Amino acid sequence: MPYSLTWLPDVLLKAGLKVAPVDGWQYRGHADMGSVYGVVCHHTAGPRTLNMPSLNTLLQGRPDLSGPLAHLGLGRDGTFYVIAAGRCNHAGAGSWKGIAAGNTHFLGIEAENTGLADDPWPPIQMGAYRFGVAAILSHLGRSVEWCAGHKEYALPQGRKSDPSFDMPAFRAALARIGPSDEPSSIPSEAPPAPDGTPGRVTLRRGTRGDLVSEVQNHVGVMPADGVYGPATEAAVRVYQRARGMVPDGIVGPATWRSMEHH
Repeated sequence: MPYSLTWLPDVLLKAGLKVAPVDGWQYRGHADMGSVYGVVCHHTAGPRTLNMPSLNTLLQGRPDLSGPLAHLGLGRDGTFYVIAAGRCNHAGAGSWKGIAAGNTHFLGIEAENTGLADDPWPPIQMGAYRFGVAAILSHLGRSVEWCAGHKEYALPQGRKSDPSFDMPAFRAALARIGPSDEPSSIPSEAPPAPDGTPGRVTLRRGTRGDLVSEVQNHVGVMPADGVYGPATEAAVRVYQRARGMVPDGIVGPATWRSMEHH
């Protein structure tokens, strides 16, 4: 039976964001959630390269903590990976607004970033982070004060340092997002790859154009009509699965790099 957060992908999609459900997400979790009051923001402290290299860790956990470790993973290209609809081990000991059971009452988002001073947050990722959290809080009927950084929630104070960005400024930016706003200000291109390769536009279902035709030719969709429909998405999933990638059906930086070398 699915857990209760099955509304997550629709809320993010309606906000105009890129969404990649990870197979089995509806049934993943340690138990069902209680009443959800807000969001705890994290960064992964994972590798510097690739788009969402920490995804498997978020799914499977670590030797000291079983997965899933977050409901959502946020890639460097602004894609939200939907990991779990049930309770996740993301919050640990702490409190926010008098709520100490963070895993039960807060949704956790792990954004891919090393957390180091020399690893700036790509605008496309930060824009998606803001609009995603704003959409979730709006769905919950909660104010921006129900968004906490892990470093703010965790006890004892100083136990956690994530996320590396300023949380009061982040909440102020959330408060400026109106109910009719769309993430049109988020850059349409992915950030440059760590090897210096220029970013390319992320393609997903509904996209049209010559780049879609290029992908269709690569994955064997005929005719290559430039329309990213269900058949193209399915073929991209097959391509990604065959190469050990997350089969999300979205052509982002990692899939583009793979296609350039095969």
